[in-house]
Amino acid sequence: MEPRLFDLDLQLLADATLMIIAIFTLFLVASYFLFNPVREMLAKRQKKIKDELDNAAKDKEDAAGLKLQYEEKIKNIDREAEEILSDARKRAMENENKIVAEAKEEAARIIERARVEAELEKQKAADDVKREMVVLASMMAGKVVKASIDTAIQESLVNETLKEIGESTWQS
Repeated sequence: MEPRLFDLDLQLLADATLMIIAIFTLFLVASYFLFNPVREMLAKRQKKIKDELDNAAKDKEDAAGLKLQYEEKIKNIDREAEEILSDARKRAMENENKIVAEAKEEAARIIERARVEAELEKQKAADDVKREMVVLASMMAGKVVKASIDTAIQESLVNETLKEIGESTWQS
């Protein structure tokens, strides 16, 4: 028998069969203890990534909704600002009208008070003139008594006295 390069004898076949069974058993054990946990970990990671993508998509939609709300609010801000300014102008005009009305009332009171004071001063001046007329009349009576003169002289004294105090004063 010649030596062969590759000798297929029963021992080699038994060793090969045992090695194949050992490798297959090792593969099953490794698959159970190593590959399954790795597959589970990869599945969990894949699920987590999918959930994160879903959350990101939901957040993006929410952000788009908020963006629309804020854009609408920004549009309404100008209108609200104009309303506020309009209201402030209206209140300012009301205050202005109120102040002007109060000033007019105060001016009317001042004018009325000045008119009353002027009337009082006029009355006082008229009373002073009357007192002076009484004094002049008594002086004239004293002159008449002193002079004991006739009626022509007496009339001239009365006319002279009237001219001195003024005709308009006598009639008021």
